[in-house]
Amino acid sequence: MKKTYKHLSLFERQRLFQWYHYEKKSIREIGRLLGRSHSTISREIKRNMSDYYVPTYYPNPAHIDYKVRMKKRVLRGRLKNAQVKNYVIEKLKLGWTPQIISGRLKYFKEADYICHESIYQYIYLEAPELISYLPHKHKRRRKKYPKRKYKTKISQKTYISERPESVNNRTEPGHWESDSVESKGWKTALNVVVERKTRLTHVTKLSSKKALTTQHALIKRLSVYPERFINSITYDNGSENAYHLKINEKLRCESFFCQPYHSWEKGSVEQVNGLIRRYLPKGTDFNNVSAAQLMEIENALNNRPRKCLGYKTPFESYNEIAGALLT
Repeated sequence: MKKTYKHLSLFERQRLFQWYHYEKKSIREIGRLLGRSHSTISREIKRNMSDYYVPTYYPNPAHIDYKVRMKKRVLRGRLKNAQVKNYVIEKLKLGWTPQIISGRLKYFKEADYICHESIYQYIYLEAPELISYLPHKHKRRRKKYPKRKYKTKISQKTYISERPESVNNRTEPGHWESDSVESKGWKTALNVVVERKTRLTHVTKLSSKKALTTQHALIKRLSVYPERFINSITYDNGSENAYHLKINEKLRCESFFCQPYHSWEKGSVEQVNGLIRRYLPKGTDFNNVSAAQLMEIENALNNRPRKCLGYKTPFESYNEIAGALLT
């Protein structure tokens, strides 16, 4: 069982003063009476020795000094190691989050490990110019709030509520999520399709958001995979997904739908859409985005380590299971 350590309280310091100053008890005896190590008592006295009238230990000034040290500890500099600092800055500029950077260091030992909290503290306390490389670029750190849960209703469509458990828990590969990212002016769009288990992603520019265009894009991007890697596609209720049955017929897969206005139910593709918006912010006219640029973005997403994959990349995860699919 992991041992925990608690700092000395004001009451303990007052008892220490009484026993040490007036009753002349030994440091080892005081440690036994307080249930503390004698080395803790020794350090406490040496660190907080005062010289008011005669050099001795006083509890109230010692406790005040302790509180000051705790405040200063929060402000201590982070990333003192130059190699780690350079690694963190380099990966932040590539679009990696502090959590991804920390996970990559922990599992792949590319530099000394540092936790994501220390990276955030370094950015917000010492290097605010790096805030612009964070996903949401908040000027101040925000508290996390619990997600709301909604009940899924059943209707004539095949909704996520009827999706097999093997799809929901991501134990089986080959289940995809599809969504559209709109361009400025709503005339063009991107089709984004993400495989749930490996997070493998494909991004395709659409000439319009019509169902036929989306159908052709999905069939073209997914038909290159073996049938065992195309089992289902989950959509929202947008009109661009009206031809899902034709897609099912061509790819020999199933289709599932989110509840209306519950696009968060296909969270994998929604999260990737947020990453794409870091490259193509809202207000971008996709007519001005070339196929080469989209391929760069797609490669960046598929080479981006993910916490949910044990800090492997989607390409690495897919390559691990690709051989099993072929046997």
